[in-house]
Amino acid sequence: MAYALVTGAAMGIGKAIANELACRNYNLLLVDMAGEELFEAAKELEHRFDIEALPLHFDLSDPGSIEQIFALTRPYHDQLSVVVNNAGYGLNGAFTELSLTEQLDIIDVNIKAVVKLSYAYIPVLKNFSRSFLLNVSSTTAYQSVPYLNVYAASKAFVLSFTRGLKNELKDSAVSVSSLSPGSTDTNFVNRARMSEATKQVARRYNMTPQAVATAAINGLFNGQAEIIPGFTNKLNASLPKFFPKWFVEKIAAGIYHKKEKWIDPIGQPELATI
Repeated sequence: MAYALVTGAAMGIGKAIANELACRNYNLLLVDMAGEELFEAAKELEHRFDIEALPLHFDLSDPGSIEQIFALTRPYHDQLSVVVNNAGYGLNGAFTELSLTEQLDIIDVNIKAVVKLSYAYIPVLKNFSRSFLLNVSSTTAYQSVPYLNVYAASKAFVLSFTRGLKNELKDSAVSVSSLSPGSTDTNFVNRARMSEATKQVARRYNMTPQAVATAAINGLFNGQAEIIPGFTNKLNASLPKFFPKWFVEKIAAGIYHKKEKWIDPIGQPELATI
């Protein structure tokens, strides 16, 4: 039976993607820094789907973690035909008021780990007649997002990097896709330390992790370059192209600037999503 590697797999979209792959009879190599939740997810998936789920407890911001993961997964490389770079997080707040160390950790996980894992596993994926690489971006990749600045910029990198990689690998066995979810019912908003007002905005548009995962894996196996699940998210990803950048940024700042109550700065629908 084939294997799939999924990072950020202990909860949220990553766990739902692992669930979706297990439904399709993939054994799983699951990576996450949340040890207890990771081991529970692995046990649950093994029990529900009668597959093998190997938990790999690593923080992708740690130097050397990618090399260790690659070494531990080496026994499965002759069956590993799907790699999903899902791990990532953001922080809500003004750039100069957030910890620089935490923001550099975002870059380590959201950008460096994606690049390192892609570089490590593409040669493995090339050994198959058909294989897949999915990098998880965000609808924030399509615009600048004040007060979610480093996260949005990191996801813009992932989107651009993945599209370029897809073109470079177009004549190979590896099909490359990016996933750009919008607001999803996960722990993202809590980890990002968002205000209650911002959470309320997010709840209006939340998709379930499983709905995102189903769209993601269907799109991945169909060879889509960019997968944007949900009509509202597709709209939010495309609308910023038709407005001045300052206009879009003003709306985004109105959503993510922490205050007791969110106030729409111009009385228009929100264009930025998580």
